[in-house]
Amino acid sequence: PSLKPLGSYVKEVLERVAFFQEWVDCGPPTIFWISGFFFTQAFLTGSKQNFARKFKIPIDHIDLDFDVMDHEGDCEVPP
Repeated sequence: PSLKPLGSYVKEVLERVAFFQEWVDCGPPTIFWISGFFFTQAFLTGSKQNFARKFKIPIDHIDLDFDVMDHEGDCEVPP
């Protein structure tokens, strides 16, 4: 069982829905709200798989690098 109050859980679900809806309406975002994904590891693995297939390189040769941004507007173009 979760110890998180129902109100804050519902608020977070609505924020996630809004995040994904914006993605559907406007295309992939410049930056990702990584904790907005329900299963973050699957998203990161899928991203690596897509990159590996696109460039025909072994997935074991791909690594991810992260920059933590303080504000959403700190990154206006994809890296």
